[in-house]
Amino acid sequence: MAEEKHNWLGPYIPEGNFVREVIQQIKLAFGLLLDPRVHPLTKLIPVAAIGYLLLPTDIIPDVIPVLGQMDDVVVLMLGLRLFFELSPAPVVQEHLQRLVERVKSDWSVVDNAPPGRNDPVDGGEVVDEGK
Repeated sequence: MAEEKHNWLGPYIPEGNFVREVIQQIKLAFGLLLDPRVHPLTKLIPVAAIGYLLLPTDIIPDVIPVLGQMDDVVVLMLGLRLFFELSPAPVVQEHLQRLVERVKSDWSVVDNAPPGRNDPVDGGEVVDEGK
């Protein structure tokens, strides 16, 4: 089996785009939260990290401009990383494989797609309806 790739948060599908990686991590976390094979106490880790964001108390108060929000981000990142590490590895791999298949199907060109509204069905002329 190929070596698993990791980014700053955990396992991922290498796409080269920071936003895509964050979205993948969110999808992976959501899939693992819904999976019954992940222990319920492990599922409390991301819930607690998100709960920390909602609490009015912080490690560093939010009145300090940048540092006040950075502790929230760090707690969320560490919570997700710990959640991925404590989840069963085969389950994480299965969800990553499902994400890979979904990404490949989103970006693949399909030659046998059904004809669209303006595609010629019988080889006849295409008439532009907008004019």
